[in-house]
Amino acid sequence: LAHLVSKVRRADFLITQLFFDNQHYFRFVERARAAGIGVPIVPGIMPIGNVAQIERFTKMCGASIPGPLFSELDRCRNDPRPWPRWAAHATAQVVDLLRWGAPGVHFYTLNRSSATREIYEALGLAPELSAAG
Repeated sequence: LAHLVSKVRRADFLITQLFFDNQHYFRFVERARAAGIGVPIVPGIMPIGNVAQIERFTKMCGASIPGPLFSELDRCRNDPRPWPRWAAHATAQVVDLLRWGAPGVHFYTLNRSSATREIYEALGLAPELSAAG
């Protein structure tokens, strides 16, 4: 946080790394506010599209996958198109984050927007996205 405080002097907002448990975000925001960071902190959400990929990403950045979600991911590891089920987790995350005051949401799509489109549709935010393809 000390390093972030010095960096934020040149920023209008922050985007977090990916996470799958919203309590991590809320605790981080609380600690950042206590450290004097006042800019909006936008939660970074990565819809899960591939189990191996999400395992690599979480390992690289130090994020964790909650046990129940990991069990579901592990059980469906070889499913060729599992993301519709997993998009429900990200959708629930977004609903909760916005309900409790997150200033918005940033999606890490990795140039694969289909899961993000599904989340937008589930939230009723952008029906024109489904028409646009």
